[in-house]
Amino acid sequence: MTDSALLTARGITKRFPGVLALDGVDFTLQRGHIHALMGENGAGKSTLIKVLTGLYPRDGGEAVLDGRPINPRTPLDAQAEGISTVYQEVNLIPELSVAENLYLGRQPRTFLRTVRWRQMSRLAREAMARLDIAIDVKRPVSSYSVAIQQMIAIARAVDVNRAVPAKVLVLDEPTSSLDAHEVASLFGVMRKLKGEGLGIIFVTHFLDQVYQITDRITVLRNGKLVGEYETASLPRLELIGKMIGRDASAITGHHPPARAASTGKAFLEASGLRRRGAIEPFDLTLCQGEIVGLAGLLGSGRTELARLLFGADKPDGGSLRINEQPVKLRQPRGAIARHIGFCSEDRKAEGIIPDLSIRENLVLSLQARAGWLRRIGRRRQQALADQYIKALNIKTSDADKSIKLLSGGNQQKVLLARWIATEPGLLILDEPTRGIDVGAKFEIARLIEQLCQDGMSLLFISSELEEVVRMCHRVAILRDRKVVGELAGDQVSEENVMATIAGQPETPHP
Repeated sequence: MTDSALLTARGITKRFPGVLALDGVDFTLQRGHIHALMGENGAGKSTLIKVLTGLYPRDGGEAVLDGRPINPRTPLDAQAEGISTVYQEVNLIPELSVAENLYLGRQPRTFLRTVRWRQMSRLAREAMARLDIAIDVKRPVSSYSVAIQQMIAIARAVDVNRAVPAKVLVLDEPTSSLDAHEVASLFGVMRKLKGEGLGIIFVTHFLDQVYQITDRITVLRNGKLVGEYETASLPRLELIGKMIGRDASAITGHHPPARAASTGKAFLEASGLRRRGAIEPFDLTLCQGEIVGLAGLLGSGRTELARLLFGADKPDGGSLRINEQPVKLRQPRGAIARHIGFCSEDRKAEGIIPDLSIRENLVLSLQARAGWLRRIGRRRQQALADQYIKALNIKTSDADKSIKLLSGGNQQKVLLARWIATEPGLLILDEPTRGIDVGAKFEIARLIEQLCQDGMSLLFISSELEEVVRMCHRVAILRDRKVVGELAGDQVSEENVMATIAGQPETPHP
């Protein structure tokens, strides 16, 4: 252990029934460093974090914090040692004030046990000021943006135990719901805390952010340590290769679809379709064997447009034709009956049923289309599950395993399998690669291209502009809940998409 090592873990092992989740993993966090923890979903990142923060007991190995051996059995134990965690889904109580959230369970009290409200507000202002944030701490948390809520959670994490100041801060996917300006603000806070000597473990899937903010990178794969590297000395392609266990040539060999316009028949045609307050009237045609992208900033109306096409929201104007026949979609059941599938951007809330098995999740859409009186037999369910687990390389030992035990990337593959099993004519994919690792993204991209080649029509939504440009034949561009342009063929480029989003008058050029 070097003199500047703050947290050192050696030979960390964690077993679950039938799974060796961590296999003798080493990890070292330096004082005053921001350290990225990288790897595919299922690589062991979350398990390592949960062992270090007391959510899981370790089955082997040792950990030393600031020169003292530690073995936290609960998150409270970890906090008492000076290790705090802020998770991707901010754990705050929206109805309570900022001050109440910061000091919940540890409010300053009088000798009569009443809360010292004025003192608590002062302490809350000081805690936020430490992060250079000045807000009204008496207002409810719900009145602030997601970005500010993230800062409140960080302020609470670094101030959770005044007797033992935080030494290690774990940030688990803190930027997944933030825009570029908010990410920049968060990075400013991280640099400030780093300057105070905290060690920060940063878990993210955004490679640009890793190279922008971190000092070192630890890569895990299949529960084992691949290596620890200085960020500045590790080329991006090399990092990706280490994460997914492939050579860089295998990654760069991934080619985008041909730019030629689809010659397929129109599967869906929307004309003047709209929903007041959600999306202005738009025209859109989706052809067989074509990937059409939706590009635009957050809040531009991409998801609202997709929900109209799936019948999840009811339009109040315009018309829709499927296979040249006029239709009115009032609910998703009607869309499923007309061979339309929809993978929502919110995998947890609108995708998986966490307490059901992989097999049960996979057959849900097929069962819905057949009707609940025509039950799909257990033997056919098992055959379908086995077929798609193999075809999509879903990493699981058993189709009857609870889906909530899978990594995010493998959960996403199950949701894709759910819709592919219905043999849809149109598959709507809203952020299909959000929150999943590089390897799973690579596999899903391959799958989308294969579905396109098989004649399926795909509507592809992603916040990653590079991904939209690389994957799609045509791109419809939205701004302020309006479709403001469309690019096709060689016109599809990041420069042209950005110019159209910005409303520049120049004619897009190839």
